[in-house]
Amino acid sequence: MLSGLSSLLPSLPDYVELHCISNFTFLNGASHPQELISRAFQLGYSGLALTDECSVAGTARAHHAIKVLREDMWEAVTRSARRLAAGQTAGDVDEMEELSVFDLDTGDEESDAGGVEDAGDAGDEDALSPDDFDDDPDAAARRHRVLEARAAAADAFNLIIGSRFTLTAAPEDTMPPPRLVLLARNRIGFGDLCEFITLGRTRAEKGSYLLYPSDLADPQPKQAHLRGMPDCLVVLLPDYCADLDVLRAQARWCRATFGDRAWMAMELLQGHAEAMHRARLQQVSAETGVPLVAAGAVNMHVRSRKPLADVLTAIRIGQPLPACGRALAPNAEAHLRMRQVLSRLYPREALAQTLKLADQCRFSLDMLRYEYPEELVPDGETPITYLRKEVERGITERFPHGMAPEWEAQLKEELELIEEKHYEPFFLTVHDIVRFARQEGILCQGRGSAANSLVCYCLHITEVSPEQANLLFGRFLSRERDEPPDIDVDFEHQRREEVIQYIYGKYGRHRAALAASLITYRSRSALRDVGRALGIDPGVVEQVVKGQAWWDGGAAFIDRISRYGLDPDSITVRQWASLTEQLRGFPRHLSQHVGGFVIARDKLSRLVPIENAAMENRSVIQWDKDDLESLGLLKVDVLALGMLTAIRRALAMIPNPDPERAGLPTRMEDLPDGDVKTYDMICKADTIGVFQIESRAQQSMLPRLQPRKYYDLVVEVAIVRPGPIQGGMVHPYLKRREAFRLTRKPPTYFDDVIRRVLGRTLGVPIFQEQVMQLAIEAAGFTPGQADQLRRSMAAWRRRGDLKKHQDALVRALTGRGYPESFALAICKQIEGFGEYGFPESHAASFAKLVYVSAWIKCHYPEAFLCALLNSQPMGFYSPSQLVQDARRHGVTSQPVDVTISNWESTLEPRREGQNFRDVRLGMNRVKGMREAAALRIEAARVARPFDSVEDLARRASLDRHDIDALAAADALVSLAGHRRQARWHARGAAVQTAHRDLLHDAPPQEHALQLPEPKLGEDVAADYASLGLSLKCHPLTLLRHRLSALKFATARQLANCANGRRVRACGIVTVRQRPSTASGTIFTSIEDETGAVNVIIWPDLVERQRKEVLGATLLGVIGTWQRQGEVRHLVADELVDLSPLLGRLMVGSRDFH
Repeated sequence: MLSGLSSLLPSLPDYVELHCISNFTFLNGASHPQELISRAFQLGYSGLALTDECSVAGTARAHHAIKVLREDMWEAVTRSARRLAAGQTAGDVDEMEELSVFDLDTGDEESDAGGVEDAGDAGDEDALSPDDFDDDPDAAARRHRVLEARAAAADAFNLIIGSRFTLTAAPEDTMPPPRLVLLARNRIGFGDLCEFITLGRTRAEKGSYLLYPSDLADPQPKQAHLRGMPDCLVVLLPDYCADLDVLRAQARWCRATFGDRAWMAMELLQGHAEAMHRARLQQVSAETGVPLVAAGAVNMHVRSRKPLADVLTAIRIGQPLPACGRALAPNAEAHLRMRQVLSRLYPREALAQTLKLADQCRFSLDMLRYEYPEELVPDGETPITYLRKEVERGITERFPHGMAPEWEAQLKEELELIEEKHYEPFFLTVHDIVRFARQEGILCQGRGSAANSLVCYCLHITEVSPEQANLLFGRFLSRERDEPPDIDVDFEHQRREEVIQYIYGKYGRHRAALAASLITYRSRSALRDVGRALGIDPGVVEQVVKGQAWWDGGAAFIDRISRYGLDPDSITVRQWASLTEQLRGFPRHLSQHVGGFVIARDKLSRLVPIENAAMENRSVIQWDKDDLESLGLLKVDVLALGMLTAIRRALAMIPNPDPERAGLPTRMEDLPDGDVKTYDMICKADTIGVFQIESRAQQSMLPRLQPRKYYDLVVEVAIVRPGPIQGGMVHPYLKRREAFRLTRKPPTYFDDVIRRVLGRTLGVPIFQEQVMQLAIEAAGFTPGQADQLRRSMAAWRRRGDLKKHQDALVRALTGRGYPESFALAICKQIEGFGEYGFPESHAASFAKLVYVSAWIKCHYPEAFLCALLNSQPMGFYSPSQLVQDARRHGVTSQPVDVTISNWESTLEPRREGQNFRDVRLGMNRVKGMREAAALRIEAARVARPFDSVEDLARRASLDRHDIDALAAADALVSLAGHRRQARWHARGAAVQTAHRDLLHDAPPQEHALQLPEPKLGEDVAADYASLGLSLKCHPLTLLRHRLSALKFATARQLANCANGRRVRACGIVTVRQRPSTASGTIFTSIEDETGAVNVIIWPDLVERQRKEVLGATLLGVIGTWQRQGEVRHLVADELVDLSPLLGRLMVGSRDFH
């Protein structure tokens, strides 16, 4: 098997690496799959087998890397051909252009390491240095031939899918268990490999596997088809200088189990006894008939990753490097080596055998075909006829007065395309899941691009009607797209598990599993693990980690390291910085996706391995959502949304506002549209707790945008995003909106097409769909081409391929008469979407929940608070902030009281003269309280009231843990008095409960010890420790006299200050944010007893006072007050950490979410 390049380099042997792990063998491999592919190709290998440990998790990325490599190669060939046709020479080409696809390795990566791969080892590969072409009279033509050869080599490059296994000896085994590499020959072999991995992973705890030799030689009946793995090739991995008898036994076992599909790896890594190792392998091979094949035991793409590989070993075994000893590799030879080196080290026959194996392995991930479940289709129906019936049923419900002709046309087009793509079972599967949720009373709502589909609307998957938003089906599905559509459905976060278990129950765990989520190293975790591996003092490591923010890079780390008593120029510190930077982004382990389900018609484990998740009753596949998308495999997103839980709970507490449904349970659709009071509240940014518009940035935007209708909320949700901000769309939109408000004159448009596409956003593109519509209607793109443009918008910073789409767009627009300036302006705005452009359909779905949650807060703030408290954890604000905001709206919260409170917070009966009912905090607010104990209290209370703590403990069967938790929360006040007294009673009650039988006849204690009442400050601190909030007073109320003496004003006082005035403010930090669009500026909110102050901290101050910015709980701010209309904030000049004033008070903040 010759690669397309070997003809240019005839002196070098062809080679395929058959034993190579990536960093998806977690804490072992030191290179990304993409790096291994790129390096192997650069070295002129004919192929590479990716053989991670009991895993194929990295294969999708390797597969994608090959596809991108091939595309890049042929694009380079096309550009070269154009230059040849234009008469350009090699010297006319930019010296950097094509270099990555043109340059063969010359040993540079190895030259600094010495050994056998010195610079002089480049040999014939130097003949292809780009510089040589400039002196050649036919340089451009020769360059073109080399590019063609490289492109052909990329096409021929063979990515072999395999996996490595260390088998475990069963009690009856006499042979030491072997290590094997299994390589898939074909689609059946890949399915067998996935099943074998699944078998091992599901037998063991998460992160490990358990497989026996008998699983291959004599499997259980259910796995009988795995006997001998008939569609896989097997490579035995002998231990270095293994005992001859052991080696013979393992080789004979392989021969007996796998026949002529077994080889024995000859891995020559220049160890101290390599000659003996090689001789033993050759002897056993001759005796057993198992042929030898060359392999490299590769765990890194270049030798310079050896220090990182050592650090990974130290992390894996939990020891600093000096203590790792022989666990570390003795040299750096476990990398992809140059073929000149391999030809000197290995027998020619062993190298040739790599090609023999590779020729038999012709499986590609492109061969995978996803088959959708079809059992939802009734007998006598086909998937499309049944889907059409369900859609028609939905039409009568959604459009009782009939559909508009244009909607009928779109629906017809959607159904035809769904049938053409054979996606009917996918839509029916999602429809079934949503139907189950609705039958069980679980609120759910589809979002994302699916909200562009009328089919989804008619199936009740989404809730956005074509009357409310402009649906662009091409954003969701088009003929040109190879991958299936993406349907995201949000469910109540507290009941989503019911939906998940329904899916498992309906399809079985052998057919359904969650997609993986790849957990990677970030700045802090990488710093911590590398620092410990290098043996740096743990205390120093933790100090450095605490001072490191998520946005910091290696340079910032070096600049600040002297603050911790370390020399920034020391070798250790430099290694720490360098290795941390290398480790960032490395996979750490697989977790479960938030809700992406893969459901197969048959065994899912023949498509991808399944393993146990950390959470009970969950299983997860080895590919994440990006892998699934790149392979064109379907997932159904069953997502959790806290606001749906809160809305469902709140609606259950309020009367139905629809007169025609008086007395019936309240639904979202029963709430009146366009409520003026609700929009008044929104325009004042009185939105704490309201879905999506409660953040600092949203609250700043609301008074400027002044939403007055549903579509305004759609824009509001979408506009405070990096995409519109980066594209420079926010200020033009606000100016046009204000001008329209004052004059009622719409802006002028270039033509009717632009008006039709951008009219709803006053000529400024806010949504992804608008960019696609411009491409379709103004530039003549097909929906599929427009979707490619949209995709390039989303990935251009990562992949850099936006320019070709932009150039095509500019040509198309100018060719249709649009000015070039207009076309370039559109392209600039498109670039902004590279950060994060919001789909209109997604914003429209969320805007519904914005309005519903705002309406409830406006008209029933007590129900809103109660629902939010019972739906924790969720949202942007802590329960303490929610309670204080409700208090400012006239809602009184009552403390936890064991004689009244239930497990959850409740609404108390309205008293005469009250505007709103009181909220009684539930026992679920008590730290350490268990739901089962609270339910026993509720049950016991029904019989008769409790008359003492002892009576409570006895009748509710509470142990010391439960009683102590209630006493600490001051929840026993009705039975025992203040907190100190309650704790004393709790100890006595716990003793009596523990010794109930012995004390049955003992007389009651006549004189209880009377303890002094705690001070208010102690009580507040204890409240925060046990409840996370206090109803007694705000902590700063207790400090106000000291803060006033220091000239700190309250939030209420600042609200009326003049613009530009120098002021001082102090409050508890509740929020820290650092938007990617703010160039390093940090926005924080501080709260006192009168309200909140929004603070802006410019980047230079962030660096000067990093400790205060990141670490202060009570923050003093000195700066300039800025006020423009309803928008107010404090621009900081100086920060003071006043946290010691809080003493033992523990208050958390929401940082950088």
